[in-house]
Amino acid sequence: MFKIIWHTFDDASLYILFGIFLSGVIQALVNQNQIVKHLGKSKFKSVLMAALFGVPLPLCSCGVIPTAMSLRKNGASKGATLSFLISTPETGVDSIAISYALLDPIMTIFRPLAAFLTAIIAGISENIFGKKDDGGMNEIYDHCCDEEGCQIKGDPAGFIHKFRHGMRYAFVDLLDEISRWLLLGIVIAGVISYFVPDTFIMNYLGSGWQSMLIMLVVGIPLYVCASASTPIAASLILKGMSPGAGLVFLLAGPATNVATILMVGKFLGKRSAIIYLVSISICAIAFGLLLNYIYRISGIDVKAVVGKAGDVLPHYLKTVSSIVLIALMIRAVNIHKKV
Repeated sequence: MFKIIWHTFDDASLYILFGIFLSGVIQALVNQNQIVKHLGKSKFKSVLMAALFGVPLPLCSCGVIPTAMSLRKNGASKGATLSFLISTPETGVDSIAISYALLDPIMTIFRPLAAFLTAIIAGISENIFGKKDDGGMNEIYDHCCDEEGCQIKGDPAGFIHKFRHGMRYAFVDLLDEISRWLLLGIVIAGVISYFVPDTFIMNYLGSGWQSMLIMLVVGIPLYVCASASTPIAASLILKGMSPGAGLVFLLAGPATNVATILMVGKFLGKRSAIIYLVSISICAIAFGLLLNYIYRISGIDVKAVVGKAGDVLPHYLKTVSSIVLIALMIRAVNIHKKV
């Protein structure tokens, strides 16, 4: 079992490091105060921009809440806020990188695309069916985290300062935030691969909408970040679960959990919380069915291609990357303990 866990971590390490680095670059280059200007005007445009801004940002379902509430306080519409709340935790440059490492190119492209479209559908649904927008909030709420990246703050002046700020966020704040969950996800993936028989997954979590419904019920209340959910989904797919059911878990798990649902209901309203859950549920299953259809008509055996990206890397490079990633994780955790 430990050999399987290490092999999964070894295959993903370089891609995780690359994704974390890109997260720091985005944090350095994106002026969050400028984002607000695009999220409170045209209802459709604000929803579209919120979904677009959210896709690459490396925030988990907990960390996205105070950021979304900050956007709301600064004038973002309810539809745009809901759109941002969905697209941001469902995907990010870090989870896209690990998707390529542990899944396959089709899932790597389809996952952020599905997250983007789900966010747009939810935002438009909020604008159509939600209560009249009151124009923002009077307070900023931060019940979930107080990480440096959670609030909209003034950007440090100068490119060097911005780059250093972005790298610190990526390799200290973000890495500290996801490392425990990522390791837990890899361990769970190893346990599934070692102990769960193939026949069990094929019989109960194979193809069809029933397996997707099960993964939806499992994913909605669970707190799991986009990166941590990836090795779990990969291990289940290798055991015989359909890629569509895996996608349902990858969309529902990171975007929803009990804390997020309660926060949306409290600060955007109960109707918005219902729209949020219904949109994610319907879209996750619909896109899951579509993904299964894509694999079926293309004739691709998903079990034959999942996790093959790591095979193209030299063994020494994977080992070095794993050691570097472990050292950076320990450093990030120790820095936050001292703060």
